Amino acid sequence: MIIEQAAYDAIVAHARRDHPDEACGVVVGPEGSDRPERVVPMLNAAMSPTFYEFDADDWKKLYDEMWDNDEEAVVVYHSHTATEAYPSRTDIAIAQLPTAHYVLVSTRDGADSLTYDGPVEFRSFRIVGGEVTEEEVKVVTAFSERHSTELHSSETGEN
Repeated sequence: MIIEQAAYDAIVAHARRDHPDEACGVVVGPEGSDRPERVVPMLNAAMSPTFYEFDADDWKKLYDEMWDNDEEAVVVYHSHTATEAYPSRTDIAIAQLPTAHYVLVSTRDGADSLTYDGPVEFRSFRIVGGEVTEEEVKVVTAFSERHSTELHSSETGEN
């Protein structure tokens, strides 16, 4: 998955802001593009440190907006507050968008702090039919038609 630095930063900031509860949201993009362009932080209706649930009214409003703008959910993200950034059994069971990238950010071990200077666990997965496949995350300064400047990759652990 390729994501712009600004979107990456917004997701991490949201995860830190909502800690100790799990943060959740969506990054939408043009339909069929696989380009996560617009971060939409959502309310965790469960308000839980161990579970996330989109507010049904917010989810419907977002879907109506995406429909009107020929957009789709490219990334569905949430945070884990005390465990690694890997889908739980519950995460796998509720994953309903086979074309989406499921991003998890871990805010454990002090990563929720704005002064934390260690690496942030930011991982992406495809979840289809209960099967979880991790994918590389490439963070770029900006999308372009031909070329983007790559900043770092989750597989190398560089920031």
